[in-house]
Amino acid sequence: MEFKNPESDIIRHQEPYAGKIISVHVDTIRQASGGTTIREVVRHPGGVAAVPVLDDSRILLIRQFRYPIGKYIYEIPAGKLDSGQPPLETMMRELEEETGYKAAVLKHEFSFYTTPGISNERIHLYTARDLTPCPQRLEEGEHITLEALSMEACLQKIKAGEICDGKTVLGILWHQMQTGPASPL
Repeated sequence: MEFKNPESDIIRHQEPYAGKIISVHVDTIRQASGGTTIREVVRHPGGVAAVPVLDDSRILLIRQFRYPIGKYIYEIPAGKLDSGQPPLETMMRELEEETGYKAAVLKHEFSFYTTPGISNERIHLYTARDLTPCPQRLEEGEHITLEALSMEACLQKIKAGEICDGKTVLGILWHQMQTGPASPL
């Protein structure tokens, strides 16, 4: 059965903003009913994220200031895809830059859309294992500290709202599902 997008008839397309990372598209579309509506879409190149697991099973998290929300938060290492660089290479680079660790094993788990109602951003999630120290290479303006936490500590921080970044919560819970019995939050 072929699926026809009921919103495929674009009447008007505008791109009111094209920045360094994102662009915003505003489309006026004709619905299947004949009515019109507006769809605002944030276009993003996509990204990568990894759950770095130390030899003692602790998860390595970064803590950094996020300007849009005005506070420091815990996150798994992540970054945006650069044009032409495959997700695996991007993740290897980001892991080294942000954490100062190289992964001998970087396993792709799955990819997901962060907010498909408004954006096409897709993140490729990895698990990073067999980590060895290397020089940390933070980008200009990045102020990152590292913290290694047990799974129990991660789950407690999720429950308390201290770990509140979506990709990080998803990555930690995915890792828990893959490695051991479920522990209630």
